[in-house]
Amino acid sequence: MNPISVSLDQLRKYNVPGPRYTSYPPATHFTEKFYHTSGSVIKSPLSLYFHLPFCSRQCLYCGCTNIVTGNQSKSAEYLGYLEREMQLRSRFVAEGSETVQIQLGGGTPTFFQPSEIERLGEAIRENFPMAGTVETGVEIDPRCLTIEKVQALRNAGFNRASLGVQDTNPDVQKTIARIQPLEQVAQANQWLRNSGMESINFDLIYGLPGQSVESFSQTIDDVLSLSPDRFAVYSYAHIPWIKPFQKSFEGLLPDVETKLQLLQLAIEKLTGAGYVYIGMDHFAKPSDAMSKALFDGTLQRNFQGYSTLKGVELHGMGMSSISHTGGCYFQNQKELPAYYGALDEGRLPLLRGYAMTAEDRIRYDAIMHIMCNLFIDYQKLSDQLGLDFQEHFKNDIASLDDLEADGLVRREEKGLHVTPLGRLFVRIVAMRFDAYLQNDQHKGRYSQTV
Repeated sequence: MNPISVSLDQLRKYNVPGPRYTSYPPATHFTEKFYHTSGSVIKSPLSLYFHLPFCSRQCLYCGCTNIVTGNQSKSAEYLGYLEREMQLRSRFVAEGSETVQIQLGGGTPTFFQPSEIERLGEAIRENFPMAGTVETGVEIDPRCLTIEKVQALRNAGFNRASLGVQDTNPDVQKTIARIQPLEQVAQANQWLRNSGMESINFDLIYGLPGQSVESFSQTIDDVLSLSPDRFAVYSYAHIPWIKPFQKSFEGLLPDVETKLQLLQLAIEKLTGAGYVYIGMDHFAKPSDAMSKALFDGTLQRNFQGYSTLKGVELHGMGMSSISHTGGCYFQNQKELPAYYGALDEGRLPLLRGYAMTAEDRIRYDAIMHIMCNLFIDYQKLSDQLGLDFQEHFKNDIASLDDLEADGLVRREEKGLHVTPLGRLFVRIVAMRFDAYLQNDQHKGRYSQTV
């Protein structure tokens, strides 16, 4: 693959704060005035997400909602509350709905002990009906993985794993407080392979303090030697106003031009090694379910990133988790005492939410087509939405003049295409179809697009 040519002027122009479009509208529009408990109101496939927030150490790059503790008893207490929430939530699932996806995120799900992992798997199946085939994934910190935890995950029914690798350079690892030798990643990968996991993903982050083109090139070579099924290559989100410990990175971060070179390098090396470029930050082997979803048009984007199944109702459980059901978003309490307190009172631990309007749903489909399919077929989307897409979005399509001049998009009579260069700035393309951005008070709270 030839490197994509991009000018410094383009970088300056398009490196602006913007949503990642894991939802539309973005979560900054959720409000505490909203309260919703109806769950899945129609029969629909279910995707279940469980937020397990505990970590034994704080990684300094992390923007996740987590709780750092050395107290192992915290996980057993939390699991008891998760079971209560599952019992409450299951009452609002429409009869005949079946679970097709389960995901454990964190925090560090492998903070939990083997017996607790198995207990969680049992509780999920006791409270929610399962489809014949269920895609079940778990995020893993290789530093706290044991062969006993791998076996517990398999006993609990998990068949996909995502390893947090981030970077293999010792100096970068020291700066971000995540010392994790490649040998440790290789051991975790081998345990998971031997256990029969169907798909293994590696998370990498570009834009970390101390990274250079040379060091990140070696990181990619290192991880390619382990041949995972997927890669998620995320842009480091510098949000010190939310995570004050990130202030220690000031003056150490790569500049914008270098950061883009790191992304170009990842695209070139991974596609050169045979991986399919999925969306803005994912890569997968051609045989992997995510590549098949891209080709089949069933790729979807949610709060965990890209997902292989479209048309599911997402139920998020655990502290701070977010659900998307019945055209509504709602988020759980973000602090542990409030989360526990609501469940002690026998009610769902909801903090805030948002009910999508008819226009939101239309724009949601348009933005997800851009983010997931990298093109819009005007007639197909017109038929799907029951409107004239070109007429409805005529101002948005007209606003793409500069993006087309800069080579990010190609407009044709029958549709809109995101170019290879445009993939680097796909959030910018999607932002032109966002009705809220012009007057969005939260603009400065989003991460940079590059």
